Amino acid sequence: MRVRTRRRILIAVLVALALAASAIAYLREANSLKDPFAAAAVTNAPFPSLTYGIQAFLWWDNGDSGKHLDWVRLLSFSHVKQTFAWRDLEPKPGLWDFTQSDRILREVERRGLSVIARLGQTPGWAREASQRDAGDAPAQDIARWAIYCEKVAERYQGQVAGYQIWNEPNLSREWGDKPPDPAGYVEALAACSAAIRSADPAAVLISAGLAPTGNNDDGATPDDIYLDHMYRNGFQQHIDVVGVHAPGYSAPEISPDSEQALHRWFTFRRVEDLRKIMLHHDDAARQMAIMEFGYTTEQINPDYKWFSVTEAQQAEMLERAYEYAIANWRPWVGLMVLIYLPDPSWRQANEEFWWSIVAPDTGIPRDAFITVANMRKVCGAFVIPERESDSPVAVGRVKAPICPN
Repeated sequence: MRVRTRRRILIAVLVALALAASAIAYLREANSLKDPFAAAAVTNAPFPSLTYGIQAFLWWDNGDSGKHLDWVRLLSFSHVKQTFAWRDLEPKPGLWDFTQSDRILREVERRGLSVIARLGQTPGWAREASQRDAGDAPAQDIARWAIYCEKVAERYQGQVAGYQIWNEPNLSREWGDKPPDPAGYVEALAACSAAIRSADPAAVLISAGLAPTGNNDDGATPDDIYLDHMYRNGFQQHIDVVGVHAPGYSAPEISPDSEQALHRWFTFRRVEDLRKIMLHHDDAARQMAIMEFGYTTEQINPDYKWFSVTEAQQAEMLERAYEYAIANWRPWVGLMVLIYLPDPSWRQANEEFWWSIVAPDTGIPRDAFITVANMRKVCGAFVIPERESDSPVAVGRVKAPICPN
């Protein structure tokens, strides 16, 4: 009887353990379905979700930069992204010129806005001779690159809301016309990160936005593959936020898994694939920033025209993209940077001309500007309600509210 009793007890214990394991697995699966991107893991986010930003071109001021920053306020956006190009700040070795960046910081702060500084654009003198004509290229001497990062952070300590370190290194044209090199990028990232942190320990560091692409060759590496290799090279220890790009190739609600998606990378929701890579590398607590997104109204270049939209559709798609992010991506997506407030020198032959929400040649806001300005904004617990197009704020008689920085 004692043996039988022990067996019954053992069987009961084993059954209980099996049931407990099943219950735990069920709860994990239920939680995964309820929170598929581990949003609950993000507890110390650098940016309110959402943080509304837009990329601008304020460097060479021909009387336009003040007007463009006023537009940022009218949009009820709080952040403006501006490139602080190394080639402009140090045009010759040891010759530093902060005239334009000082002016931009003064104008931004006067309007109560915040700057995201994009770092990169190596001067010709700091590149290998074979890379002088490339779109961008890593520095021949990484120590000189680190000095540039440190100089900017030292001068603007506490004045810059975040640093984006490089842009689209998964494209050959942004990496000295050489094959994309995740390990090489992480080396450059680490040097710049250490330099910034030594000068401004509180600075928020964002990795380069990656270009969604289907190519996997010497000219480009898909963003998911490149990001995975960045993790394998330990890039996360050098940044606070993971940078991605989300150009609007298709309607914002279309899933990468949908039959409507031509390719996984050809969706606004491609960033969900990249978030899964973060989770795979046990990096759920880190926030993501979308450093470029928008919809093009291209009418000339066939490389972009085939997925272009009308100006009315551009406006609608952008509002739907923001609403999708509000409903599904908070708080793991914080900063979202819209493209663009234009460089006034752009003409129709320039691809960027058609992404802009203001017509570069006339300076007239497109439908997208008006829609985005008047749509509701949700940043953390703070909400800016939707406004009528003829409201005092919309027509500029009352200062537009912005989300708290």
